[in-house]
Amino acid sequence: MKCPHCLNSFHDEFERRDIGSGSGSEGYWSTLHQTCPECGESIIFLQAFSNQYKTTQWSSFMAYPKGIARQPLPPEVDDKEVIGNYNESCLVLSDSPKASAALSRRCLQHILREKAKVKKSDLNSEIQEVLDSGKLPSTIADNLDAVRNIGNFAAHPVKSTRSLEIVDVEPHEAEWNLEVLEQLIDFYYIKPALAFKKREELNAKLAEAGKPPLK
Repeated sequence: MKCPHCLNSFHDEFERRDIGSGSGSEGYWSTLHQTCPECGESIIFLQAFSNQYKTTQWSSFMAYPKGIARQPLPPEVDDKEVIGNYNESCLVLSDSPKASAALSRRCLQHILREKAKVKKSDLNSEIQEVLDSGKLPSTIADNLDAVRNIGNFAAHPVKSTRSLEIVDVEPHEAEWNLEVLEQLIDFYYIKPALAFKKREELNAKLAEAGKPPLK
């Protein structure tokens, strides 16, 4: 996972501690705690289970820190729908992973349609189409494919047919969606914009030297 304090990635090995049970519907509560190996800050989750054997989890949220620290999108990203959905997905991640995952799936679908030019269909089919095209770097392609596997689209087809639907998410699904979304934004928006800018700068220098521009 990615540290919500310093943004460095690390392998999560949380320590679980039971903190007691409530009466009635309050269930059984546990904490998950880990210290980031990079910055030394604590990361704490609260989890609630319907029974003392912890077989049915009905609530889980990050108690500390309150929000997820993520890098803001650079100015090279000028698509308002991408910016809005991405920012909101980051904002609600700690309070509602379900809502965050729905927003990031919507953002993902928009990018695939606008940039990869996939045929409008369900998200599962659209992901498969861009994977079959072979135009993505293998690392990004593998991670995009994992969006379906982690999200378990086969068991939850609503995620692929209605991407904004608020449905249960698998562990770390919402955070993983954002990770892959950032990779796609970098590939489709940031790198092409930076390459174009460098090309324009080089052409300006060539023009000053009386040479023809790059083709």
